[in-house]
Amino acid sequence: MARTDVQQVAALPYRIEADGLLRVMLITSRETRRWVVPKGHPMTGFAAHEAAAQEAWEEAGLRGFPCAAPIGIYTYVKRRRVRGDASVTVAVYPLCVADQAEDWPERHQRVTQWFDLEAAAARVDEPGLKALIAGFRVPPASTLASRVLPVVRTGLRRRVPMLGWFQSLLPRQGRFFELFEAHTGTLVAGADALARLFHGEGDAKTQIDEIVAREHEADDITRDVLQDVRRVFVTPFDRSAITGLIGVMDDAIDQMNSTATAIQLYEVTQFAPRMRDMAGIVVEAARVTAEAIPLLRSLVPNAGRLNELTARIIEIEGHADAITEAGIKELYKTAQDPMRFIVGREIYGSLEKIVDRFEDVANEIQGLVIDHA
Repeated sequence: MARTDVQQVAALPYRIEADGLLRVMLITSRETRRWVVPKGHPMTGFAAHEAAAQEAWEEAGLRGFPCAAPIGIYTYVKRRRVRGDASVTVAVYPLCVADQAEDWPERHQRVTQWFDLEAAAARVDEPGLKALIAGFRVPPASTLASRVLPVVRTGLRRRVPMLGWFQSLLPRQGRFFELFEAHTGTLVAGADALARLFHGEGDAKTQIDEIVAREHEADDITRDVLQDVRRVFVTPFDRSAITGLIGVMDDAIDQMNSTATAIQLYEVTQFAPRMRDMAGIVVEAARVTAEAIPLLRSLVPNAGRLNELTARIIEIEGHADAITEAGIKELYKTAQDPMRFIVGREIYGSLEKIVDRFEDVANEIQGLVIDHA
């Protein structure tokens, strides 16, 4: 029979639960009842990641924050009786889930279920999709999370995975384990609040207050790191590595705060689709950073994965540059008054700077890998 090539888009819905672990949602197909991810054909008038998010809504009732940069592609053969088999290539976009509706178009045609990554990868049939799900990792939770500094533990709303440091550099006396763990928590929580703000999820003031609170916690954590660096004996090189990494991490949450401040100052209530795309990229950058930092604890065996994760951040930073350029160009053509253009350009620029700061984190990690692995 004839063989045709078909392009599809898919969403990989995920959430980080109270135990700090990441879980993904799978759904059953309508005909064979196999476990799959929400997917479908590209849609006219929708960007690829928007179409993937729309499929997640129609097939699973999910609403959330899609990332405009796919995590990869996989292929499979679709058997068709009439038109011949089709070789299908699927681009997969991560979707950070905000909530699941009580009802949706295909609610009675499919089953939805959350799985941990290992179980999800085991359920799906396509080898390429198995690999993408298995590679969509975050670090395991640790009992060290219960020993985070009190000022941080009372502020953070969810436990975050254990955040360590590679043993060849980190002095054993300091509180660096807990401090870096807590700072990663501020990045994830701040990115989540930023995405909710741009997607109109909940009250805008509540989301802005959340970002401000996370930024204040991050400042406290950074201050404690710097105090420990001075208090504990470390060599000049060790001191540079520690302060360099905590510094760029702090710059990322500072820039989220600056973005929220601009929105509040200019009383912006409506956001262009490309601004929402940028917020989705910030969420993805925070997720990748949350996986990368703990791997520094065992730098040599994790060097390959660290290179993959830093490459992912650099990749999505390139997407952010393209989105910003297109967004500003569109704003220039459509803005009815100069002030609207000026404000919109400032918000785009502020969002781009957040992603740039995450790229700085990736560069710091790459430098450590090159120097020590």
